[in-house]
Amino acid sequence: MAYILHLDTTTKNCSVALAFKGSLCAQKQLLSEHFSHSEKLHVFIQDVLLEAGIDSDQLQAIAISKGPGSYTGLRIGVAAAKGLCFALDIPLIAVNTLELMVQPHTVAPGTFLIPMLDARRMEVYTAVFDSNKNWVEETNAMVLTEASFLDIVGDQSCLVVGDGAAKFRNLNPKIKANFTEQVHYPSAKEMFVLALERFEKGAFESLAYFEPFYLKDFQITPLKK
Repeated sequence: MAYILHLDTTTKNCSVALAFKGSLCAQKQLLSEHFSHSEKLHVFIQDVLLEAGIDSDQLQAIAISKGPGSYTGLRIGVAAAKGLCFALDIPLIAVNTLELMVQPHTVAPGTFLIPMLDARRMEVYTAVFDSNKNWVEETNAMVLTEASFLDIVGDQSCLVVGDGAAKFRNLNPKIKANFTEQVHYPSAKEMFVLALERFEKGAFESLAYFEPFYLKDFQITPLKK
């Protein structure tokens, strides 16, 4: 079984977690409005390895939350993950961020899980999962309306999570939507099961060609003259 280092930098939450045989060894995370990933990520990696009492050459894989999410955050996380994999000659595992977000939530049979990441204005990155966390609707960028998801979930109950959920809640959605009391951000500590499954199947990424899952092109707002 493997020591796997997990990284997530897709939102304002920067997180690192180490697992052995799918169980937590150590973790560090910081939720910051200032997106301090470039300052904290490598420090967190060192801290986690030190806390667990292992050296980096004992790692057998790196797992990265591949997106969608913040363009800059994704670049930082993927660059760090690929750099470690190249240096240590170990494989890279990629996990869809929206699939990661639904892992800690348990819902009644027949209830849908809908993760949402804020994509500015009334747009979110989203998907739909069933109560067993199987994909129902693939990742997409959606401009929310009160009728969003109605054609997919019908009159079934749904749990909506993530930093884009408040936008939907404010629209008084037509679906039977429930919301968590606190905003749920993706975290590396929730990646263990998905990453271990991929590790055991040998489902690794090509280090030479792997890129973050941006979903949309990066846009720059021009300066006003």
